[in-house]
Amino acid sequence: MTSQTTPAKPAKPGQEPGAPDRPDSSGGLQAGLKNRHLSMIAIGGVIGAGLFVGSSAGIAAAGPAILLSYAMVGLMVVLVMRMLGEMAAARPSSGSFSAYADRALGRWAGFSIGWLYWFFWVVVLAVEATAGAKILESWIPGVPQWAWALIVMVVLTATNLVSVGSYGEFEFWFAGIKVVAIGAFVVIGLLAVFGFLPGSDHAGSGLAHLTDSGGFFPEGPGAILTGVLMVVFSFMGSEIVTLAAGESSDPQRAVSKATNSVIWRITVFYLGSIFVVLTLLPWNDPSIVEKGSYVAALDVIGIPHAGQVMDFIVLTAVLSCLNSGLYTASRMAFSLGERGDAPKAFAEVDKRGVPRAAILSSVVFGFVAVFFNYQWPDTVFQFLLNSSGAVALFVWLVICFTQLRMRGIILRENPGKLVVRMWLFPYLTWATIAMISFVLVYMLTDDAAREQVVLSLLVAALVVGISLFRETRGRKTAAG
Repeated sequence: MTSQTTPAKPAKPGQEPGAPDRPDSSGGLQAGLKNRHLSMIAIGGVIGAGLFVGSSAGIAAAGPAILLSYAMVGLMVVLVMRMLGEMAAARPSSGSFSAYADRALGRWAGFSIGWLYWFFWVVVLAVEATAGAKILESWIPGVPQWAWALIVMVVLTATNLVSVGSYGEFEFWFAGIKVVAIGAFVVIGLLAVFGFLPGSDHAGSGLAHLTDSGGFFPEGPGAILTGVLMVVFSFMGSEIVTLAAGESSDPQRAVSKATNSVIWRITVFYLGSIFVVLTLLPWNDPSIVEKGSYVAALDVIGIPHAGQVMDFIVLTAVLSCLNSGLYTASRMAFSLGERGDAPKAFAEVDKRGVPRAAILSSVVFGFVAVFFNYQWPDTVFQFLLNSSGAVALFVWLVICFTQLRMRGIILRENPGKLVVRMWLFPYLTWATIAMISFVLVYMLTDDAAREQVVLSLLVAALVVGISLFRETRGRKTAAG
């Protein structure tokens, strides 16, 4: 394999002499992503398979009030993405928030959040590979489920190994299908809701279903928070564009555009589609849980073969999530290797600018997790799921605290690069920290979510402990 190692750069202001460099660029990675790739990654990144699969449970738990749950989490994501966009537009990096935390909060923070984020995505690889395999097995039962999972993982690994451009091309089409499908669902659904859909048997119920089955809060206002816990993790992935921007020709423009569009993306794709489901059907209609919210809505409208149509869309969302998950995990591993927080081989790229070692190490863990899912689904794999369950919230918290420090660093070193600014800084940043902290504390009071938070905190404490031990040992070695 032909490889090249990113050469060392001079220490940056505020960086300890002799410490591993903390790059703000993408090192030896190539600018292989086009503007259309990044645009679709930004739009599609916020539409995870969890939106299609998990929304029915949220509706069953909170009724129409689940709209407020989605709105609350959406607001958090918008604010966090604005903060991340401010930093990423000024300093595009393959490590994104991990590299910024390294610079602003200390190496322990960059190391810890980087490895936790990597762990989150390699577990997601196993979840999505299994979900995709179940759909494919239902279509072609002659091939066992484990074989489908293996095929899917191998194909997408090969895609990522070829070049970043091939990842971008696959993601462009995967995300494009998701975007077109959910956009069509919203438009057709709204026409049916108000009785304007030609050829539909749906009478056009208007907004009646939002209140006709126990009111807007059938399970009480407290169910909004229960809904928040159920939907928060379906938003993970909106930050991927800030990692991918480092491999584009104009990262500043890409990040600015993605950050500015996140509001309408969440409004249309999340709030819009859930609103359509809730206005087409009563929230307590058994078909929402039995068939899934989107299939139930399509059946009411009278779309033929609704189940098969949605299976295809969900499979596309799964493949998109797998593709992006492998890309994201490998680029985080690359950034950690570049900063000396992972094996040096992770920071090596081949002649096409592909970090092969980082990709292969990520997919190997993904394969192991898939094996655990089939061999010990209720013990080992459940532990992996729970121990990574709250990482999304940890990442968002770290982004908030990092932005508080990075604003001053950017203004001091290169104020002209502050082209994206967090609104009402620092008040909205602190308000977002309070919101995320409240969700984490509330999770500890919820029987279903408590184990996720506790195990995730234990894993996070372990990773932080390893980081602090490495720093202490490094200082002793330097002093000796």
